[in-house]
Amino acid sequence: MTRNSRRPIRWAVPVPAPGAPRRRSVRLSVWTTGQRDRSAQLRDRGYVPDTGTDLEQIPPAVAAHAIAHYSRSGGLVVDPDCGAGTVPTEALRSGRHAVGMTADTQWWRVARANLTAAKHAGAWTDGSVLDTSPHRSLTAARDVGLVRRADLVLTTIRTLPLPDGRSPDPDLESAVAARVRLWSALLRPGGHAVVILRPHRSADGTLLDLPTAVLDAAVAVGLTPLDRCVALIAGLRGTRIAPRATSTERRAADRARAAGAPTALVAHHTALILRAPDVIERRLDRSLTAWRAVRSRTDLPGHPVVLDHDRYPWGRTVA
Repeated sequence: MTRNSRRPIRWAVPVPAPGAPRRRSVRLSVWTTGQRDRSAQLRDRGYVPDTGTDLEQIPPAVAAHAIAHYSRSGGLVVDPDCGAGTVPTEALRSGRHAVGMTADTQWWRVARANLTAAKHAGAWTDGSVLDTSPHRSLTAARDVGLVRRADLVLTTIRTLPLPDGRSPDPDLESAVAARVRLWSALLRPGGHAVVILRPHRSADGTLLDLPTAVLDAAVAVGLTPLDRCVALIAGLRGTRIAPRATSTERRAADRARAAGAPTALVAHHTALILRAPDVIERRLDRSLTAWRAVRSRTDLPGHPVVLDHDRYPWGRTVA
């Protein structure tokens, strides 16, 4: 097509040739997950009203897309920082086992209410929310038998310590590395981690390259980067993108533009796809021997995750 052509641009979608076997699904690098705004998604799917106050959540449409393409039916989906619980709720609706983790009491209550509402609506009933702080997440996962069990780790990175934009801050790298180590410990052999990243900026407005920090940390722990996708949170109107920014975000963009630092409205989130190795290297750490034994007996499709909360009272779950 020439530059002066007035015909609308169309995105080519791979179509099987006549007589060729049809694939179960086609994975595209652009996810059309923003056709409805976030508030409409929450309302239509029966989320409790307080869910909308979690501004760093993974939108339900994005979570549902990732779960459908990167986990198997009856598998275990874990979000180590679930916030208001959109990821475990969508996992239940998709016929997966779901475990969420959060250290915030408010989000624990909201996530618990969302899972309970989904169960009453007929969704899968094996879903739980653990109340655990970030520095105890790996310990909590070992205590309840989640190590090497997750078919999919679907999560986001919430507010991090920000550098000043002029020099690298080791706290940012260490914070990302700690999260990636947890994801690696949760994944079963051959499992996937899908990380949804929204734009992060430093105090002076500089956009941080968080995806590169995540990829570097993932390679360091043995995870293989498979893809880098775009999860739209804006709608598609023919060949144009219609941002769904709030009035607060629009005012912030106007102020930045007036100050001489133009800031575009956010139209998508970055989705990083990582994969665990098919064979987990055996280590000499004897403290993990019991967890290997549990995995070898129960790592079967559709096997429920049993959480022993009488023994570990710090873990609170949905009844």
